[in-house]
Amino acid sequence: MHELIKLEAIDKRFPGVHALKGVSFDLFAGEVHALMGENGAGKSTLMKVLSGIWQPDGGTIRIAGEEVIIPSPHAAQALGIGMIHQELALMNDLTVAQNIFIGREPRKSFWRLDEAALNQAAQDIFSAMNISIDPRAEVRTLSVAQQQMVEIAKSLSHKSRVLVMDEPTAALNDKEVHDLFTIIERLKSEGVGIVYISHKMDEIKKIADRVTVMRDGAYVGTVKASDTPISTIISMMVGRELENTEVDIPDLSDASVALEVRGLSRGRAVRDVSFTVKAGEILGFAGLMGAGRTEVARLIFGADRRDAGEIVVHGKAASISSPKDAVAAGIGYLSEDRKHLGLALGLDVTANVGLPNLARFSNGFGVIADARLGSVTRDYIKQLSIRTPSERQEVRLLSGGNQQKVVLAKWLLRNCDILIFDEPTRGIDIGAKSEIYRLLQSLARDGKAIIVISSELPEVLRLSHRIAVMCEGRLTGILPGGKATTQEEIMHLATQRRGELGGEAA
Repeated sequence: MHELIKLEAIDKRFPGVHALKGVSFDLFAGEVHALMGENGAGKSTLMKVLSGIWQPDGGTIRIAGEEVIIPSPHAAQALGIGMIHQELALMNDLTVAQNIFIGREPRKSFWRLDEAALNQAAQDIFSAMNISIDPRAEVRTLSVAQQQMVEIAKSLSHKSRVLVMDEPTAALNDKEVHDLFTIIERLKSEGVGIVYISHKMDEIKKIADRVTVMRDGAYVGTVKASDTPISTIISMMVGRELENTEVDIPDLSDASVALEVRGLSRGRAVRDVSFTVKAGEILGFAGLMGAGRTEVARLIFGADRRDAGEIVVHGKAASISSPKDAVAAGIGYLSEDRKHLGLALGLDVTANVGLPNLARFSNGFGVIADARLGSVTRDYIKQLSIRTPSERQEVRLLSGGNQQKVVLAKWLLRNCDILIFDEPTRGIDIGAKSEIYRLLQSLARDGKAIIVISSELPEVLRLSHRIAVMCEGRLTGILPGGKATTQEEIMHLATQRRGELGGEAA
């Protein structure tokens, strides 16, 4: 194998943050080199330097042995470097094929695009990937998982020699992950080198040849994936032992019902769903992608209009037709898409924490008591261990785990009694996951009613006091949490179609 890239002593600083501290990294043709570390370790920053998004403050980059400067993403593409970002960067109003070949469309003439050739070129890539997506569909009509596959197809269309995948499976189901791994193996056989950023240990053991670990912006070490125990990699990542606590199921027999949902329906997405959540309870929602879990959460929060059903909060029917109504009823919703729906990325931490709470900090004349809001924000930064230089740091510059904590802080400040967490640890490293788990368990002990939607079955089992399972818009069963239930039992209910149930969902 010959060396494709070599990064040596890369240094990068941002205001108040030394993001990269002399980091080195290399990649050979035909290998998958995993890059791991907690959120904020510097992984994505290092790859953004390689892909020309940011310029290093020090160090050298070599491509096939030659020292280069990469001034832009376009220059990186010209050097054969493609990057699939964790956050999707597609244009919703364009078709799938137009997104893949933007700026490189085949033409019939100077003024006319060759739409047939464009769609066929996109279809050829999807056929090679063994996935079914209509090249003519507008991106806005696709699921998050399908959009992720379009991003992958877009990078493959550039015929890159180096492919950087930043959390590529975060929104994919098991079949889609399997298909992606098949694509990766084919690319390896063709001599493509792949940098694979992921927090999922099972994936790393399956797909990676080598693993490089970063911590706090610095290089920790490189090991062979097949020879290194997961516990060793975790120790390298976090520099400390992590708790491996089992869920503690509390006695909630005397607890009041905080939220009751009766006959909730919306088209074919949600069909006659009913359940309760008690104060102090964590109710997990499991199911395959498209099962309707997020749709249920959006209906409860008033983000979508329901066709039928009743929402009861603390024993009283709640009139919820908008998120504003839900917040007034004491319901907070942490969306799975925190960057687009949970945060104002261009604003600082204080502004984001204050957004749902402005009336509380207003003097009555539309003027916000900024000093008081800043003081409260600093308290939450300390309470939630949010890693930020100050409360004035722009949220876009924080790691995924710390961004999630900022979203949590704004709802804690609002003092919501009912909190809905949709994929709370997606794209978050193993250390930050443990912190989020402890926060959720602490909130439940304080009497909050919590719904957790997660695609990771070990997470559902670790967190939940009870587990609601959905399939094709229906609630197919509710299981006990913790050791009382297995992943197999959850999957059995997650694949129970209506005809197999012999009637309505259990």
